Amino acid sequence: MGKYITERERYKIEILLEEKKSRSYIAERLDIKYHTLRKEIERGTVKQLDSLLAEHYVYKADYAQLVYEKSVSNRGRNLKIGSDYEFAAFIAYMIKDMKYSPEALILYMKNEGIQFSTTLCCKTVYNYLDMELFADVSNKDLPVKKKKCKKKKESSAVSLNNRRGRSIEERDPAVLGRKQYGHWEMDTVVSAQGKGKGCLLVLSERMTREEIIEKMKARTSSSVVHALNMLERKYGSRKFREKFKTITCDNGCEFLDCKGIEKSRYTEGNRTTVYYCHPYSSWERGTNENINRLIRRFFPKGTVFDDVSVKQVEMVETWINSYPRKILGGISSKAYRESLALPV
Repeated sequence: MGKYITERERYKIEILLEEKKSRSYIAERLDIKYHTLRKEIERGTVKQLDSLLAEHYVYKADYAQLVYEKSVSNRGRNLKIGSDYEFAAFIAYMIKDMKYSPEALILYMKNEGIQFSTTLCCKTVYNYLDMELFADVSNKDLPVKKKKCKKKKESSAVSLNNRRGRSIEERDPAVLGRKQYGHWEMDTVVSAQGKGKGCLLVLSERMTREEIIEKMKARTSSSVVHALNMLERKYGSRKFREKFKTITCDNGCEFLDCKGIEKSRYTEGNRTTVYYCHPYSSWERGTNENINRLIRRFFPKGTVFDDVSVKQVEMVETWINSYPRKILGGISSKAYRESLALPV
């Protein structure tokens, strides 16, 4: 309670309002205070015109997110250097003309007893140079050139074509540790653009790097569901549930039938749980991406999978599962699974 509303929660609010759910229901569902929800809806409500040009007001998550980001951008401390222009000019002179580094500059001031109304540490000077706060000097003027690097930021963006999908944020954090068998990543390897509809459905197990490759006639959601149905038939419903505890995929159109992927074809209930990565975050399926490079050794980009036989696909799958992997201590995925007595 009292937490900030996230972008994903804003899209959930929009969906629930479209479904005519009450505000009290939404607040309880998302575990936020009622007055926080009321303020959020007020901030994110926009005026729209219908087909008859009549005005009506609706809550839009993307607009609410823009309002939030704008307000956040105005936050933050005031700069330590403030209006100490004399100190700023001294820093610029020592770095640009005297070729001092920020660390040498601070030491020089300390040794010579030079003081200004403002006190800065070495790290703060570096930060201000990166932010280009000084008129005549930046990190390009440092004695040792330093590239301006961006801090890697974990994505929290919402896929607008898959607002109802279960986000990878909801997946058990223990999956990242790769200590339990049965957590898979799923992707497709497609034909040359405009030359064929056939493609490969690839499933990569995170712990053992086991690979399963299925040829599909087209890159469609129905083809994906059909391929998983065939795997469930092959392994049996009980063994399928044990083998495929979770599946993580991207937001491609072929994976949007979440219910079809999860629902068992032969028994009641679900056969697995599907999670969706953030948009443009392929690193969240790193095992998939690495093993796809092995597949491309046999089927390079430009391959038309309509012309590739099932036998060829099975051969590549066997080769990958027999390939010695440094990350597994020099043995293959197959040997690693056998050493742990895991299901084949």
